Parts: sequence; C-alpha cells; structure tokens
Amino acid sequence: MKPDKKDPKLTESVEDYLESVLVLSSQLPHVRSVDVASHLGFSKPSVSRAVKMLAEEGLLEVTPNKFLLLTEKGKDVAESTYQRHVFFTDMLTSIGVDLDTAQADACRMEHVISEETFQAIREFYKNQDKEQTEKSE
Repeated sequence: MKPDKKDPKLTESVEDYLESVLVLSSQLPHVRSVDVASHLGFSKPSVSRAVKMLAEEGLLEVTPNKFLLLTEKGKDVAESTYQRHVFFTDMLTSIGVDLDTAQADACRMEHVISEETFQAIREFYKNQDKEQTEKSE
C-alpha cells in the first residue's frame, strides 16, 4: 500500500500558519495578521504575503475588519496538524523528553510523517495505554 500523500501546496509553512490561527482563535476573540506574526516570530510583511496566498488557496478568509478566519478546508488542515503536534509532544514527554525539546521536535515531526505512519504510531500507543490499564486493574 502506498503512503498517503499530502497536498503538495500544504508545506510546513502553510501548516504552521493555519495551526497558529487555530491556536490563537482559542485564545483571542479575533485573530489578526499581527497576532500570527507575533506568535510565530515572523515579520508582518511575511505574514501578510502568506495570508494573501492562504486566502487565494481557500484556506483562510480575511474579514473587512482584517480578522482571519479558517475556512472548512483550512480548519481541517489546522486541526490535523495541531492534533499531531499535541500527540507527539505528549508522546515525547511521556518518555522523558523535557517539554521545550518535545514541543520543538513535535513541531518538526508533525509535518514530515505520513498519515499511515501517524495512525499506526497513535494506535500502538493507544494499545499500550490499554494494556497498562488492564495490568493495573
């Protein structure tokens, strides 16, 4: 079986921008380009170019008030990326990696792993947790 391929337009940078909008939208009433720039440590002009491209690709909408909203397609990508990030951060910290290193490594891992491999690792850990619970009962 061939590994699932990602959309070639979904680069690491695109996923990071979308994930940032998702995370910030849970923390702020409205997300603006300046918020994303601050969150990612990027320049405002870089974020403005990215936002324009994301809007053209149908991943993001910019309201008349300049608020950033994820489209359904953008939200799906952001949630998938964030889910991977949280999973890998938790997995790495559970084996003794310090939180800062785990988060940095998770940020890289979330972008390069195939869907097939991610699901297999997640299933493996779920089964491990289930076995541990059964043994402790």
